[in-house]
Amino acid sequence: MSQEKEQKEQVTEEVVEETAEQTTEEVETVEAEAEATEIAEVNEVEELEKKLQDEENRYLRLRADFDNFKRRTQTERESAAKYRSQSLLTDLLPVLDNFERALQVEATTEDGQSIKKGIEMVYRSLVEATAKEGLEVIETVDHPFDPNVHQAVMQEQDDSKEAGVVLQELQRGYKLKDRVLRPAMVKVNE
Repeated sequence: MSQEKEQKEQVTEEVVEETAEQTTEEVETVEAEAEATEIAEVNEVEELEKKLQDEENRYLRLRADFDNFKRRTQTERESAAKYRSQSLLTDLLPVLDNFERALQVEATTEDGQSIKKGIEMVYRSLVEATAKEGLEVIETVDHPFDPNVHQAVMQEQDDSKEAGVVLQELQRGYKLKDRVLRPAMVKVNE
């Protein structure tokens, strides 16, 4: 019986060893699977965080573009309101020139003087109306030549004045607020 017992013990030991090996393999497999799952989850979290960061950056860029668009639109709207009368005033400049020419004519008869007085009244009311809209006359004579507001069409030598000073205005220039509608045509001292 002892031999049988030994065989049983040996078989039992083999079974125990096999079971232990299987259990160890199963534990290692489970640990490997858990580690692989953990790595996959970490990779997925990192990938999701990257996507979130990309979307946040995209959102911030879109928000900045929208803010710039709003600011630009507001500026354009303000500019349009500020210069709304520009085309009308530009069309009225020849009318002002013609009134000024008409006022330079000498009236010798009583009828001529009364007509001239009527033209002066209309001219003054037109000048007042355009001034309310922001039309300003560009100063020329005895002022330094400024290429931004003056157009030099002639030069002349006058020793009594400094070089670069406007000697004579040939055609009046006008500004609408800070924008030049028509530069003044001038004669400049050399």
